[in-house]
Amino acid sequence: MFDSLSRYSPQALGLLRIVTALIFILHGTQKLFGFPAAPASGLPAAFTLFWFGAIIETFGGLALLLGFLTRPVAFLLAGEMAVAYWMFHAPRSLYPTLNGGDAAILYCFIFLYLVTAGAGAWSIDGSRSKA
Repeated sequence: MFDSLSRYSPQALGLLRIVTALIFILHGTQKLFGFPAAPASGLPAAFTLFWFGAIIETFGGLALLLGFLTRPVAFLLAGEMAVAYWMFHAPRSLYPTLNGGDAAILYCFIFLYLVTAGAGAWSIDGSRSKA
């Protein structure tokens, strides 16, 4: 029964990419614009590590949402999430549920999957490869 579902893999991959990107973009816009709410620590000062992270999250997330340059963008975002985890979460505790880093780990591995799998359905990358 489940074998017949494999024909929907491109669409499932596209949905994973789109939903992940939509949620990820909010992490960047929160830090850049205070939307949907400003972080508890306030907006980061321009040209700081947090500010550059917010730029990467917002515009990298937008590129992923559109499926534009998915593999290189996903590689960059996976690296950002690995750095975020090891610099800011892991020093607090060994356990992700205690250090607040579980989302960073999940994003990192979803982005690594997108590096290998590509954009899936409904992407600029897909439409460019058909031309």
